[in-house]
Amino acid sequence: MPSFSYTGLNSAGKTVKGIETADTVGTLKLSLKRRGIYLTAVGESAGKSASRGASNAGRGASFDLSKIFDRVRPKHVAAMTRLMSTLLCAGVTLPEALTALSDQLESPAFKAVLSDIGGKVNEGSSLADAMASHPTVFSTLYLNMIRAGEASGSLETVLIRLAEFMDQQEELKGTVTTAMFYPFAMLLVGVGVVTLLMVKVVPNIAQVFEGSDVELPFTTRSLMAASGFISGYWWLIIAAAIVAVWLFKRWRASTSGRKTGDRIVLSLPIIGDLARKIAVARFSRTLATMLASGVQLLESLDIVRSLLGNVILEGVVTEARNQIREGAGIAESLKRSGQFPPLMTHMIAVGERSGQLESMLVDLANAYDRETKATITRATAVLEPLMIVGMGGSVAFIVFSIMTPIMQMNQMGV
Repeated sequence: MPSFSYTGLNSAGKTVKGIETADTVGTLKLSLKRRGIYLTAVGESAGKSASRGASNAGRGASFDLSKIFDRVRPKHVAAMTRLMSTLLCAGVTLPEALTALSDQLESPAFKAVLSDIGGKVNEGSSLADAMASHPTVFSTLYLNMIRAGEASGSLETVLIRLAEFMDQQEELKGTVTTAMFYPFAMLLVGVGVVTLLMVKVVPNIAQVFEGSDVELPFTTRSLMAASGFISGYWWLIIAAAIVAVWLFKRWRASTSGRKTGDRIVLSLPIIGDLARKIAVARFSRTLATMLASGVQLLESLDIVRSLLGNVILEGVVTEARNQIREGAGIAESLKRSGQFPPLMTHMIAVGERSGQLESMLVDLANAYDRETKATITRATAVLEPLMIVGMGGSVAFIVFSIMTPIMQMNQMGV
């Protein structure tokens, strides 16, 4: 933390000088103001800078590994948002709330972010503008809702809605991650077992068959050929896999690749249904949160569109936005595409007619969150036995291909 030498005036009008550590000049100014000292001049302390430079020189080119893992994650932002709303509701001023939150944080990266925001707010900047200088921490959705909350004078309410929204998004993400962990682990174990058999076991048994006159079955010859290729050209397989992944990522990064890939995803039997339900839940909850916070509909649709994660659905929302600008309703515009479920468009239409669109969107999001979790549970229940059968079938094929010629040799008395 840098050290500053300062000059100021106390409440009695006398000049006060000193040296104090602070994250920024704004933080120093706020700290001195609490003690009744008004800052008139400030500069970085030369002694502290020199000692810090000497310390860095003594350490040489040391590398702090903790900085790699010290990242501001959405769950940290959600916790900070909830605490900030609590402090503001209790009557604490925004600069004091930011300072209190910064002091209690353990993450140096997040502490530096909040200290910078607190300094800018103390200098007269709005909270949204101060947060906008950290786009990797605060999303466009977050900034727009904060800006709307400040404009309407309901920042505390907006912060509560933001915290709840982020918690629900993290919960859904955790559900998907947890459900996919076991099948992925099983896949890695299955590939590892089959590879070990092909590289270590099959070549040793193949040597037994080389000196015999028994005609090997097709399955055994195929297995030995595959084993020989894997053992001799493993480097080529790894290189081909790396090139294939690189080409796939490059293709997916292109406009045509995104459109084609996302269209294929939506057309798949189980994965497409799951992707559409996740998109509907995200669309409904985000739009409801932004409308309830005072963000305009067209601006909300612009932000919601970028959160769907599917270029086909993004195009539908873009077209719907253009139609809404011309006077059409939300439900009618979304229904024309045929990409969103009828239940969704029907509930939105009811919400528009009754004037309770926000609450209807929240109910819709809750319903599709439950559907998403149920779909994931069913998909996992089907996927796990299929993977077990696939892994067992691969091992059974290897054992069958090895045992068949051995049994023939025993019958012939070889």
